[in-house]
Amino acid sequence: MTATVSTAKHEQRLKDLRLLRRVRDRIDRDYAQPLDVEALARGVNVSAGHLSREFRAAFGESPYSYLMTRRIERAMALLRRGDLSVTDVCFAVGCSSLGTFSTRFSELVGMSPSAYRRMTAEEPQVAGLPTFVVKQATRPVRNREASRTPGV
Repeated sequence: MTATVSTAKHEQRLKDLRLLRRVRDRIDRDYAQPLDVEALARGVNVSAGHLSREFRAAFGESPYSYLMTRRIERAMALLRRGDLSVTDVCFAVGCSSLGTFSTRFSELVGMSPSAYRRMTAEEPQVAGLPTFVVKQATRPVRNREASRTPGV
C-alpha cells in the first residue's frame, strides 16, 4: 500500500511539474503580452496562490519575477541594438509603466536602461558574437541570487 501511495504522489508531482513548465513556456513565449498571475493560473485551472507557491518551489522565484526577468533580458537585447528609445523598449517588452520598468531594470542589471544603452554602444565587445552567447553572458542576475553564490 505504501508503494501505491508513493507512486501516486510521484505521478502527481510529475503532472504538477508539467503544468508548471507549461506556465513557464507561456511566459517565455508571451512575455510582451499583458500577463498576470491570475491569467496564468486560469490558463492551467489552478488558483493564483497555488500557482505562485508551486512555481516558486519548482523554479526558485515567483511567476511575476520570472516574467520580469524575461522582459528585462529582451529589453537588454533591444537596447544593445540601439535603434529604439528606452520608452519604446519598455512598451515593446510588455511593460506599461516606464518607472516600474526602469526600477526593475536597475535592480536586475545594476544600472538604468539609459546607462546600459550608452555602455553597450561604447563597448562593441558583443559585436559579431552569436546571440546565444551574448544572451548567456549578459543575463540579468537578481541581487539576491548574486549574494547566494557559493564562496562569495
